[in-house]
Amino acid sequence: MNDRIPAEAELAWEDFHRLVNMTSDELRTWLLTDASGEEAFPADGPGPGVNELGARVVDILRKRKVDLTESDTELMAEVVDFVEDRLENRPPNAERDEQWRHALMSVGHDPLRPQPSSA
Repeated sequence: MNDRIPAEAELAWEDFHRLVNMTSDELRTWLLTDASGEEAFPADGPGPGVNELGARVVDILRKRKVDLTESDTELMAEVVDFVEDRLENRPPNAERDEQWRHALMSVGHDPLRPQPSSA
């Protein structure tokens, strides 16, 4: 581990990247689509109103670990808690529950994406 990276940031980074299975470009594109929810395109406003949490996840996905701030570490922990909670409280027929899937995808986790096999 790099001495410049606090232990909590290192752990948050690992957990975050274990659960966030979309790339920054995939998430950005998702957030800008109609499928991501009505709030992505508010009627009153100058432009797309991408949800703040999703936009911050995109920013973190584009960072190197050594460039993380304390705020980034806190956000990664928040995203991990959010995703783990949603996965633990999976609704019946989750694969067909668009609202549940879209909530997870708004922070970069696609629950229908196949998990990478561990070698």
